[in-house]
Amino acid sequence: MIELGGNITLDGFSGRDYSELIVVKKIVGRYARQISDQHSQFESLKVALGHGKPGSHAIDAECTIGSSTTTNTASAQNLFVALDAALKGLMKKV
Repeated sequence: MIELGGNITLDGFSGRDYSELIVVKKIVGRYARQISDQHSQFESLKVALGHGKPGSHAIDAECTIGSSTTTNTASAQNLFVALDAALKGLMKKV
């Protein structure tokens, strides 16, 4: 498990390539900043990497704002596409 800034957690990404991890951190950080700018009670963002069908990546995103927790899941063959889709869907829900 990787923690970014205390309120962002990445789970399942520790075995990824260093260059991939840098891009993942930037994408997650950008969405976390957008959520915290829109919601003053933003508490945490958790992103977990799983494996969907063979050759695809499943991303589970969970955001806690105040006492409310919202989740979204997306999967795609490309890690970054799956990550963006999961976080974009989460943004629409919060």
